[in-house]
Amino acid sequence: MNQDPSAFVMAIGTVGPALAIGIIGAAALMGMARNPDNSDRIQVSMIIAIAFAEAIAIYALVTALILKFVK
Repeated sequence: MNQDPSAFVMAIGTVGPALAIGIIGAAALMGMARNPDNSDRIQVSMIIAIAFAEAIAIYALVTALILKFVK
């Protein structure tokens, strides 16, 4: 049975960033709830961290497309 490696790359490459984004969001909300005065700084840091986590999913997408179409 010949499986498509691009599907495996996307499955594994999206689970990690999805979990990371959830953890980042939960931590930021807890930080904002504990210290509302610094919520602006926490929100900016959260958005930057989510962008880096999302970049990993984009790298997985590019890798999957390369595996799919370059043979």
